[in-house]
Amino acid sequence: MTAQGQSLSSDDYCQMDFRGKLLIIDSNLGDQDVERLKFLCRDHISSRSLERSNSAVDIFDQLMTEELLSEEDTFFLAELLYTIKQNSLLRHLHYTKEQVACLLPTRRKVSLFRNLLYELSEDISSENLKGMTFLLRESIPRVQMTSLSLLSYLEKQDQIDEDNLTLLEDVCKKIAPNLMRKIEKYKREKASQVVTPPSAEETESLPQGKEELFSPSDIKHLLGSLQEGSQQDEHAGSNGETATPVSVELLGASVETLTSKSSTKETAVYRMDRNHRGFCVVVNNHRFTSMSERPGTHKDAECLRRVFEWLGFSVHVYVDVTKVHLMQVLQKYQSHPGHADGDCFVFCVLTHGEFGAIYSSDGDLIPIREILSHFTAQQCPGLAHKPKLFFIQACQGEEIQPSVSIEADAVNPELKAPLLKDSIPVEADFLLGLATVPGYVSFRHVKEGSWYIQSLYNHLKDLVPRREDILSILTAVNNDVSRQVDKRGSKKQMPQPAFTLRKKVVFPVPQEELLL
Repeated sequence: MTAQGQSLSSDDYCQMDFRGKLLIIDSNLGDQDVERLKFLCRDHISSRSLERSNSAVDIFDQLMTEELLSEEDTFFLAELLYTIKQNSLLRHLHYTKEQVACLLPTRRKVSLFRNLLYELSEDISSENLKGMTFLLRESIPRVQMTSLSLLSYLEKQDQIDEDNLTLLEDVCKKIAPNLMRKIEKYKREKASQVVTPPSAEETESLPQGKEELFSPSDIKHLLGSLQEGSQQDEHAGSNGETATPVSVELLGASVETLTSKSSTKETAVYRMDRNHRGFCVVVNNHRFTSMSERPGTHKDAECLRRVFEWLGFSVHVYVDVTKVHLMQVLQKYQSHPGHADGDCFVFCVLTHGEFGAIYSSDGDLIPIREILSHFTAQQCPGLAHKPKLFFIQACQGEEIQPSVSIEADAVNPELKAPLLKDSIPVEADFLLGLATVPGYVSFRHVKEGSWYIQSLYNHLKDLVPRREDILSILTAVNNDVSRQVDKRGSKKQMPQPAFTLRKKVVFPVPQEELLL
């Protein structure tokens, strides 16, 4: 009998039996096995959750939370046990070693890259490891490392990734040439992977000859609805000057889809039911070689990480990114094979900026359009016909005043502002969310983060469970940020989205509440 005096159902007994089998598997795995499992699950479970996992049972719980493990589908766990050569435990999942090997080509969830790193770690001898740590001494911590922790560290520091094995190849050639066979095999297998083209129902496009720009009247109508009281004065910075209002254009998808001109009652919605939600990249520049620091930005980055992980994205945060590093990150995600099975792509930038451009940590100015151009359908086929969302929190890089808790966070308003259509590609399925309209400043609290990103975080958390689409959420963000003022009541801000979305972006409601 249960505590409530009710008998357990057959389903309850099945669940207990399943969890009992997981406990048996856990009891047969040691500490090294747990570390191996954590490494192999890095693409599917957040870093924070893995850090809190001290046993195999903790990992199993995370896999069940992510719906990667259930009584009905235990293959991912079977794949993990097969990979770490714990084949005797497969019987508890009703698999044999041969069955798993047969199913792997079509059902594998551990990426080729992660599998490569794991296999290399298993084949690196203690002598090889000593030689590798000696070669890399200047770029790795002076702590004792296993071969797996060494490779994991290099990956976390972005010194190696699935498209960049140069450092790893150089080290292996010098220390363990026999490992090059595995690397060459990985390259061949990766090259043979074909990006799955979008299915027929996803290949909607505008009729030939139609433009994706709104007409002037549509721009005026939509911009008016987004900018309540848009004639308000915007503070240009800490010098007390007030900027002149700037005329802007809003770029969108076909007018029939996003305005009242639609003849259908329900707007089409982008698919959100593939194997994974997609990737979310966060570029968080705090320190610069020749510009002021951006205190408060780590709060923004953490909020973005938390909310997009909650929404099911695989989030990767890059800190103090130089121009060269940014180009490497863009190339990595432009050609990422994981897009084929993903629903969406999100790219966030927290940094200093100017008109239609952002600064790298080493002071180079990079046009926003150049960033977005990596993800057009031609350059990134895996994201064709899928929503690509970009959020830019750009600062103007003023000197920090210790006694002031609010900082200006945008461009120099004295220069001529470009149209947003100059930043967003003229093709469908893009959204560019700017912290402020061109020509105006945005603001960042030195401890609590920026007005825009904090509002975006809070409204995603509150409105996704109500099944609101992203444009409705951004409208609420506009309203919220436009009403915020500094302590003196003189600093205001108005964000602005530009978009060529053809459908609504509605994220599935997460099963768990996002806790503060």
